Amino acid sequence: MDVGELLSFKPVPTPKRPNEDDSADSDEENIKAAKKRRFSKYKSDNVKSNSKTIPREPTITDKEREDILRFVETEETEGEVLDETAVKKLVLNFEKKVLKNREMRIKFPDQPEKFMESEIDLHETLQELTDVDILHESEEGAEELINTLAEAEAPALLLHNLTRLDESVPDERDAVHNTLGIIENLTEFRPELCVEVAKQGFLQWILKRLKMKVPFDPNKLYATEILSILLQNTPENRKLLGELDGIDVLLQQLAFYKRHDPNSAEEQEAMENMFDSLCCALMDPTNRDRFLRGEGLQLMNLMLREKKMSRNGSLKVLDHALAGPEGRDNCNKFVDILGLRTVFPLFMKTPKRKRLLTVDQHEEHVVSIIASMLRNCQGSQRQRLLAKFTENDLEKVDRLLELHFKYMDKVDRTEKEIEQEIEDLDDDAQYLKRLSGGLFTLQLIDRIILEVCTAGPPSVKQRVQRVLSLRGGSLKIIRHVMREYAGNLGDAGSEEWRQQEQQHILQLIDKF
Repeated sequence: MDVGELLSFKPVPTPKRPNEDDSADSDEENIKAAKKRRFSKYKSDNVKSNSKTIPREPTITDKEREDILRFVETEETEGEVLDETAVKKLVLNFEKKVLKNREMRIKFPDQPEKFMESEIDLHETLQELTDVDILHESEEGAEELINTLAEAEAPALLLHNLTRLDESVPDERDAVHNTLGIIENLTEFRPELCVEVAKQGFLQWILKRLKMKVPFDPNKLYATEILSILLQNTPENRKLLGELDGIDVLLQQLAFYKRHDPNSAEEQEAMENMFDSLCCALMDPTNRDRFLRGEGLQLMNLMLREKKMSRNGSLKVLDHALAGPEGRDNCNKFVDILGLRTVFPLFMKTPKRKRLLTVDQHEEHVVSIIASMLRNCQGSQRQRLLAKFTENDLEKVDRLLELHFKYMDKVDRTEKEIEQEIEDLDDDAQYLKRLSGGLFTLQLIDRIILEVCTAGPPSVKQRVQRVLSLRGGSLKIIRHVMREYAGNLGDAGSEEWRQQEQQHILQLIDKF
């Protein structure tokens, strides 16, 4: 088997062997797994639609198979390597395709079907050039390529082409997918480009693509992924999304899942991407008001009651919508629309059916929602909320203490783990590890205990003291947890709000 045959042979791809040192549930692996699922689905759909044209794979001898295995294992070959000459060839090939596309456009300016083939070919080549794995192989060359694409406003050029593509045509549907792949590669290699990509019109195109009344397909999934990427760490894009009526678009798209579960794993992933995008968008204060006026609270409340898969995402969205000083109006409105009847059954018992969140994640979101309402609700809404803890012989107070002891145990285990590696962690790292190890949820629970004990009837505090003494706990431990919480308030909201919050907690501790 000569080198040409070896390089042209394409074995069936096999999963990459995981490194034992890597974390199985790391964010990076989750992202890569999502990309693999999307592309495998995308490729399988194309295979089904073009099955008649696929040639049979060539048969190979045992010796050829051994040569291939040896090549894969050693990564040694006498073939062409990616040196300076090879890179020049890649660039020349790319320039050749650019020139051909330009010539066809000039020759047939009013006949897109004549130059569409060259344009699709160009999109595929551009996607290969911007593949993140390839870019990381040559940082210096990658920087130059990305700089050139950014200076040329490549996203705007790609967007201009997108508006002419008809996704009912398979080749043009492929071109849309490849274009989204280029955007993903660019923003993954250089996250700061997210702002420019959105400014140059991609955010508007994605919203328009989501609103298209067509059956769910891989391109819609990809569009939701790009939307999530553009909003994740970019406040400017969250603001722009609101200005483009993106909150309403997301609510309209998610409304379908109020009474229907996704039909596939890919559609479920797209639904979760839209929930995540909505959570990111709500971090912008102006979008909280848009969410309120767009009846987002009513939709999330109905989703929680319907007990479909969307219940998980709606719980996360509610948590974001009610949190902090910007959540005050949403908190009062949620009580007005009888949201307490929905959230407290979830507080008393974690659902087992169609649960995508872990038990700990579910409990964290629910207690966070209740804590936000206790902080933000005023007047009659606050009284209705406090009254819930006195119902049915104080059963909700008992549940609070059950959760308190559960998360105290989790924090104790986490602190023992920290003791084993204390030399490797500074104070901030230790505190962050304790927060992720159960302390954050414990702080929320103990804050609720403080609020209901100081603002509720005496019977509430009496029940708390009795249960604590029976199980070896104490009021002193709760005070200690909350003093630490007050001393480590984050930078959410203004400095004035942070000081008010700190003072409020310290006053609760003194009364407790």
